[in-house]
Amino acid sequence: MKIIKAQPVHAGPIRNIYAPFVENGFVTFETQVPDIEVFEERIIHYTQKYPWLVMEEDETVLGYAYASAYRERIAYQWVVECSVYVHADHQKKGIAAKLYEALFDLLRLQGLYKVYAVITIPNAQSVGFHEKMEFKWFATYENVGYKAGKWCNVGWWQLTLTEPDESIPSAPTPFPKLDNTAVENILNKYSN
Repeated sequence: MKIIKAQPVHAGPIRNIYAPFVENGFVTFETQVPDIEVFEERIIHYTQKYPWLVMEEDETVLGYAYASAYRERIAYQWVVECSVYVHADHQKKGIAAKLYEALFDLLRLQGLYKVYAVITIPNAQSVGFHEKMEFKWFATYENVGYKAGKWCNVGWWQLTLTEPDESIPSAPTPFPKLDNTAVENILNKYSN
């Protein structure tokens, strides 16, 4: 298994992994599975600033993880949201943890300080996974999403990547501007 940078060519397999989460539950608040073209656009858009990674085995995508902007205002530029999805046939194999570990190392390299996970609750599997990854719960938004005839709560978890100090922080480095050797070293570190 290897972790690589997502490319638009991965949009179809990513869509296939994501579709059951849209169609069968409340993990995501999307109510219709986006077209492949939408995923291609998302990959292109998100990777202008942040990593989007896939775990492959024999050129089959097993899972993916990515970071996205927490908010658009400039004062929030040092924090991001994250997501990870793994194909149903490959869950409980450590794939999500490896994807997150690689993602977080890359975010640290970019100069980011904090990452947030937004989880529809109840969801014991996702909460347990994120807490195992050292995320800490800090808020619940009640009845903020309506899907499949039901109002849903979401919980917010945070992970500190780097403690901020009193100095003026440098702007984060956009993902494409990172040193390619450093990026490849991180990806290889979490590949088998």
